[in-house]
Amino acid sequence: MDKVGRILLVGLISGLGLNYYFKFIEWLTGDKVYTLLLNVDYFPILKNYTFPEWIEISFHMVVSFALAFIYAWLWNRWNKPFLYTVLTALLIGLIIYPTTGFSDRTPEVTDLSALAWWQTGHLLYGWLVAWLLQRLYTKTGG
Repeated sequence: MDKVGRILLVGLISGLGLNYYFKFIEWLTGDKVYTLLLNVDYFPILKNYTFPEWIEISFHMVVSFALAFIYAWLWNRWNKPFLYTVLTALLIGLIIYPTTGFSDRTPEVTDLSALAWWQTGHLLYGWLVAWLLQRLYTKTGG
């Protein structure tokens, strides 16, 4: 498999990992983190439509693929790529969390339990992307 294919695989595995993690957490706790992950209510045109779950997952996966390419591009430009990948994933989670205020389907912005699960999921996502990219760059030599 070529490098582009491997980076797509990084996006696929890490995106689905986050997807299923949040789905499990929502099932286990009732905290609407999976609903928040798939939520597009903050996009003016998209909020008028109800999409099937697989379409919502597809939106999320497009973002995961894009992030995988961005992280892959930055990997050899950062002096601590593993750490910075994890930290930026946490930062992205923190920046996106307030969008929960745009929907009545998602957790309240002040729901600290949901925020904790949300950030834990983004920590997992960042770690998984970093671990997979580290394996990719170790095998391909950069």
